[in-house]
Amino acid sequence: MANKIAIFDSTLRDGAQAEGISFSVPDKLKLVTALDQLGVNYIEAGNPGSNPKDLEFFEQVNKLTLKTAKLTGFGSTRRRDIAVEDDLNVRSLLQAETPVVAIFGKSWDFHVTDIIKTTLAENLNMIRDTLAFFKSKGKEVIFDAEHFFDGYKSNREYALASLQAAVEGGAEVLCLCDTNGGAFPTETYEITKLVLENFPALEVGIHCHNDGGMGVANTIMAVEAGATHVQGTFNGLGERCGNANLSSIIPNLQLKQGFLCIPPEQLTNLTLTARLVAEIANVALNERDPYIGKSAFAHKGGMHIDGVSKASHSFEHIQPDLIGNERRFLMSEVAGRSTIFAKIQKIAPDLCKDSPEVAEIVNRLKELEHQGYQFEGAESSFELVIRKHLGKYQPFFELDHFKILGEQPSDGELSSTAMIKLTVDGQAEITAAEGDGPVNALDKALRKALEVFYPELRQVHLTDYKVRVLETKSATAAKVRVLIESTDGEDIWTTVGVSSDIIEASWIALVDSIEHKLLRDMEKKIKIFM
Repeated sequence: MANKIAIFDSTLRDGAQAEGISFSVPDKLKLVTALDQLGVNYIEAGNPGSNPKDLEFFEQVNKLTLKTAKLTGFGSTRRRDIAVEDDLNVRSLLQAETPVVAIFGKSWDFHVTDIIKTTLAENLNMIRDTLAFFKSKGKEVIFDAEHFFDGYKSNREYALASLQAAVEGGAEVLCLCDTNGGAFPTETYEITKLVLENFPALEVGIHCHNDGGMGVANTIMAVEAGATHVQGTFNGLGERCGNANLSSIIPNLQLKQGFLCIPPEQLTNLTLTARLVAEIANVALNERDPYIGKSAFAHKGGMHIDGVSKASHSFEHIQPDLIGNERRFLMSEVAGRSTIFAKIQKIAPDLCKDSPEVAEIVNRLKELEHQGYQFEGAESSFELVIRKHLGKYQPFFELDHFKILGEQPSDGELSSTAMIKLTVDGQAEITAAEGDGPVNALDKALRKALEVFYPELRQVHLTDYKVRVLETKSATAAKVRVLIESTDGEDIWTTVGVSSDIIEASWIALVDSIEHKLLRDMEKKIKIFM
């Protein structure tokens, strides 16, 4: 792994421009720590000239001691017809006190004349002056050539002239930006290679967007052409269709092509970091994302599962544990008896494959799926089915009753109230909670009551709630399937409930979620004392 690729993470800046994303200052500080621990080289933390929140963040983040990453401020070249030291955005960027600055400037002649409305010569001066200013202040300077690929195709000589101006200003990295995400991998390769031929002494980088669905492919092709600096975001967060996804780029380059992107010992933390980013951003991770998604190494068909069990490389392009993910054999009627038996063995290792209990559980699975249950996305519920059938289950509480009241029109968001009475070890607890709808109120009331006995449940919250109608012909009397995804900040699990009553289906899934958490914690305690 002699070939080093500098990873420049823009999750906090470009990722924050994605629809529905708003990082608080504490959010950003957590992400900086996580990204630094993973071992990225640069963390582009924001544009201090754009809003007061970023200025506050830079004041706080400079108190952190980073191990591997260089904090990077982001800003534009000076405005036209103004001295660089008088430009307010430039002064704000200097005030951020980051060791590295990334300056973006125009490389497309159309943008120069029609968007910022200045002359081609003045734009080159803006690039040169701004970079020279920050270089004189002791900063490491990266030049982001905005719209470079469009600019190159429009006016090759001027696009290259913008890079030359950056070199004259002291740029240490020339980063080629596919700003509107429309480039193709072949042209990305060819143009990047030509730039390297024209600037052989400079480090060349790549910054791709995903508007054509080729952000990762374009990035890989730029590296094939010789780029050694890669910009992107975790989980592909970014404006419009997002940025090139570092969660895919890093393992592709490091595991498939032998480049060194992050320390090898940190590669197993890739999935955890991607999930942390999603959690802090408060967005659902795409579980079909390559490498880090839950479905990336999930197998359902019996023949596929058999093949993976005999030779994993026949259906998996890498070993999932290399990037901190795990192989999953999905529970379903098509999974095959061996898959179900492997799940049973985790709970009852003394059972053999021909045990009558195994056949009974397989039949029970088929019966439940016929009723509408779906365990391929709710393996935590299936584990409870196994435990109950084998007598390895003891409820953590007993429900006496619950009552839900709804009010319409609602006053604000809290439209429902849930009252619940339950018993734990002979001790009763009665409580109530308001919520945004009946299920939210019931979830809050259940956890509020149980936290008296199980304080660890304060860490648990729902991250996703899905309802699917199973019998559309029955109209409002239709049976529904409810899937609930929960997390305690470390693990993520999914449970399922089915009923013709949506509240009852939700209750089944909620109870399974709580019991899964309590069972896991109990097992961890047992292992500690063994």
